[in-house]
Amino acid sequence: MAPSIDRHGYWGRPTSTLDWCEENYVVSFYIAEFWNTVSNLIMILPPIYGAIQTFRDGLESRYIFSFLGLAAVGVGSWCFHMTLLYEMQLLDELPMIYSTCVFVYCLYECFKQENSISFFPIALLLIFSISVTVVYLQWKEPVFHQVMYGALVACLVMRSIFIVTWVYPWLRPLCYTSLGIFLLGFLLWNIDNIFCDSLRASRQTLPPGVGVVTQFHAWWHIFTGLGSYLHILLSLQIRSTYLKYRPKVKFLCGVWPTLHIEPQKMS
Repeated sequence: MAPSIDRHGYWGRPTSTLDWCEENYVVSFYIAEFWNTVSNLIMILPPIYGAIQTFRDGLESRYIFSFLGLAAVGVGSWCFHMTLLYEMQLLDELPMIYSTCVFVYCLYECFKQENSISFFPIALLLIFSISVTVVYLQWKEPVFHQVMYGALVACLVMRSIFIVTWVYPWLRPLCYTSLGIFLLGFLLWNIDNIFCDSLRASRQTLPPGVGVVTQFHAWWHIFTGLGSYLHILLSLQIRSTYLKYRPKVKFLCGVWPTLHIEPQKMS
């Protein structure tokens, strides 16, 4: 990176163990990484709507927690990128582990009796979450967090592919769309990390409106937020289909996908 072009702002010197490729306090004195901050809206607003809709449909609370978990990640990431403070970094990274554990539980328990609770996987996921938290608080190594998060995502990918290959093949388009969008975000995240110096240099010569497009960490938020949201819809589709409900995909404002489930079971 090239810290010489970073500026000082409202939140003072960064204390986080990570400082991303976006130049600090360029757009706003009050927001350290403006584009990395506002891009989190995609992880906040749609999941809140999804949680409300899921509650209205009377579905199991685990799916409400899934949507709210994604929204919590978005709020934590907003606070982290706005301040670049270590405490806010934890508010971003640890909910990533917790919310993905909820995703894992939902997907691995999707073929169980309605409103059933399996305590063994809950205990395993709790032990995993607590262990990661304790280790990460003591060993402030971001790569450790990234590996643990990646392991959870790998569990989701394997389970999803198994279900759409052997159980509900008609859900393959949604599954692979979710996975593809998430992987695109991961690719851009890596490009942002590896080629940061070149990206920062290019922004000095490009018009501001064009330079914004090179904020690949912000694109990571957008694509992984959308991919995670679609994954929750996939999980809901699988669960509601197994319970013999009638899920219907509708598009909010003709653009954003939402899932509405009729409570009446098929005869």
